[in-house]
Amino acid sequence: MFLLGLPSGALADITDRRLYLASTQLWVATVALLTASLAFADALSAKLLLALTFLNGIGLAMRWPVFAAIVPEVVTREQLPAALALNGISMNLSRILGPTVAGALLAGAGAVWVFILNAFVAASALTVILRWRSAKRPTTLPAERFFGAIRIGLQHVRESPRMRAVTWRVFLFSLQMSALVALLPLVARRLSGEGPGMFTVLLATMGTGAISAALLLPRWRARLDRDQMVFWGSLVHAAASATVAVAPTTWIVLPSMFIVGMAWISTANTLSTSAQLALPDWVRARGMAVYQMALMGGTALGAMLFGNVAASFGVQAAIVSAAVAGAGLLPIVRHWSVGGKDVNLDPVPANDMLEPIATVHPHEGPVMVTVEYRIDPEHAAEFVEVMQLTRAARLRRGALSWGLFRDTAIHGCYLEYFLHENWLEHQRRLERFTAADAELRERRLAFHIGELPPVRKRYVGNQRHHL
Repeated sequence: MFLLGLPSGALADITDRRLYLASTQLWVATVALLTASLAFADALSAKLLLALTFLNGIGLAMRWPVFAAIVPEVVTREQLPAALALNGISMNLSRILGPTVAGALLAGAGAVWVFILNAFVAASALTVILRWRSAKRPTTLPAERFFGAIRIGLQHVRESPRMRAVTWRVFLFSLQMSALVALLPLVARRLSGEGPGMFTVLLATMGTGAISAALLLPRWRARLDRDQMVFWGSLVHAAASATVAVAPTTWIVLPSMFIVGMAWISTANTLSTSAQLALPDWVRARGMAVYQMALMGGTALGAMLFGNVAASFGVQAAIVSAAVAGAGLLPIVRHWSVGGKDVNLDPVPANDMLEPIATVHPHEGPVMVTVEYRIDPEHAAEFVEVMQLTRAARLRRGALSWGLFRDTAIHGCYLEYFLHENWLEHQRRLERFTAADAELRERRLAFHIGELPPVRKRYVGNQRHHL
């Protein structure tokens, strides 16, 4: 899921999301059917099961970014936090019901029927997806190229302060929680001697805590902002995890696992909501794929790191050290804000594209745009500050590079330039223009004191040189 997240996000943004989601679910259903068939034929070896689990993981990795991207399509912006909380409830309900049903089938009918049920559920989900009708994204341009889409997705996240903060915070939180998740079977074995039954109970208890917290999230969000939710959620998760590690009896461990589930869903939902609200629709799947990479990367790295700590110093030391490290980092990373004022990322007309006099081929380039401003020198510092925001906005929408120059012969004369890969990418930026970009443009133009608007010119690179 870490390796394939970003390619999946790029495909989800440049193709029809409904068909892409259906194709990923078809993959999952096919793997599930193959697994069930092999199990029914008594031909499912351990190596085959691992290989099929890997193939299933590919399907899940390809499905997650597009699923995250379509949530805002089916709910309003105001309903998004509640919708993500509902998604958390359904996921944790499955965490409770799945092991329970599987355990009953294992005990009563055998492992074959677990795989058959899994195939049936996967096929049913595919049917639901095919019945859903997604909203068509208006565009007159051809789809982005795959590798270019990946580059722009990474660039967008890098140039978005909110997404950078969310990415780092979810990475550190997943690093913190990975120790308990990875070592939970050993905690269960310590409590009961054997472990499988206790492991299921611990998972179910954590899932129940997550569901309970999801129902309380609207009330908590009314009292705490997103930064406070992440801070207290991470702190409570650390304290509860350490308690699970050192508690001597089940009667202390189970309430602590309940609190772990509450803290986990509160923090994860807040971070996911912040990421969704920071992304415009045209790059949403790629942005959420980066979010997934941070989440899965932190989980994988943490499992490896704290697994080694457990091997050397014991399970309790590993979980407690993860909790202490997570809590200790909170004062240091508090400046990485995931809250603040949400900006309007709805698409709006750009209205700044002049038709070229000469014919320009779509893939001809690079394209350089220059904009000349005349400003009052007394407001130069404020102008440069706004232009730094402009730099990030241009790069988020796909520009290859950006620069600002001051004229040495004319006071208050500034020249902005930015580069696009080709004429098609230059046109594509218009479909990525949002209400927040329009507001920034007005702030920029407010500094211009010339009688005419800023002079804007476009140049296309001449790739042929004649001697």
